[in-house]
Amino acid sequence: MSIDAIYSRRSIRSFQDKEVPLECIYAILNAGRAAPSAKNRQPWKYIVFGRKRKKGLMEAMKAGLEREEKGTTDLPGSRYGIPDAKNTLKIMEEAPLIIIVLNTNGKSPFLPVDNDGRVAEICDSLSIGASVENIILAAEDFGLGSLWIANTCFAYPELTAYLGTDSQLTGAIAVGYADEKPAQRPRKKLEEIAEFRL
Repeated sequence: MSIDAIYSRRSIRSFQDKEVPLECIYAILNAGRAAPSAKNRQPWKYIVFGRKRKKGLMEAMKAGLEREEKGTTDLPGSRYGIPDAKNTLKIMEEAPLIIIVLNTNGKSPFLPVDNDGRVAEICDSLSIGASVENIILAAEDFGLGSLWIANTCFAYPELTAYLGTDSQLTGAIAVGYADEKPAQRPRKKLEEIAEFRL
């Protein structure tokens, strides 16, 4: 991966009707696998859905959004995000590739966890974030667009039931050839986010 990919990468929400070559899929997943992880636990697991196999996944996502919209919600304070999640579903339906990302050490975020478990979960989440970043930067290097998706939280029970997993669903990544060239979104200035004690 080149440092240029860090600055050229954009979140892509419109994809061409073009399949991603298998060798590219392997390469970007291998980049994710190379990420650092706390205690070398490597808590990530990827489930890759191509266009022909993602119908059930999309139906599970839609069912979860409909449940949340009707008020049977696991996330009452986040209901404002449902319209955005419905738009995310459309993006996922259009994308030729969806990579589901699991934390194999984690459990449902709707279950209680003790202090030790919370610290381990934070460490694993950081590790998975590094893995996802590697994947989307590698995708950029291969001329692919990607979108890091967290809106799977609204359909958590439906998606994990469809996937047949007890692992923690941390999100998804849409991947494909971009059909748009969005401008970079604003970034905070360095002095707003960094404190130097040199």
